[in-house]
Amino acid sequence: MNGTFFAILGAAIATALAGIGSARGVGKAAQTAMGVLSEDPSKFGKMLVLTLLPGTQGLYGFIVGFLILTATVMGGVAPDMTKGLLYCAAALPIGVGGMMSAFAQGNAAVSGIALTAKDEAHFSKAMVSITLVEIYALLAFIVSLLTVLNIG
Repeated sequence: MNGTFFAILGAAIATALAGIGSARGVGKAAQTAMGVLSEDPSKFGKMLVLTLLPGTQGLYGFIVGFLILTATVMGGVAPDMTKGLLYCAAALPIGVGGMMSAFAQGNAAVSGIALTAKDEAHFSKAMVSITLVEIYALLAFIVSLLTVLNIG
């Protein structure tokens, strides 16, 4: 038995968990933004930016999953058991970290949208607060990315 199963599992973990987090975070923010836009459609641009921010984790997870697949399944190289397990482990930081940070960033985005709805002058403050959560998604992404790139 080779490690292909575990490599594919790793790609699935990275992509699915980070994607679930982003979908939930963006969905929550979008619901709040739609309420704001029903009252003032001129705020669309700002609401869009604040709504999109929790979506980055899904992109990070996709990149890690894609790199795992290109290094193994799509590259025509069946990894041994050790490498398969390493790929699976490499996916965990962005999978779990991405999901959790996207949940938190979605909550922060909801608050930022509410703040901006009351006074558009506070948009930059909302952006900074929401972006602070992104740091943890980036750290998880970097750990997963560097690990995947150093397995082969």
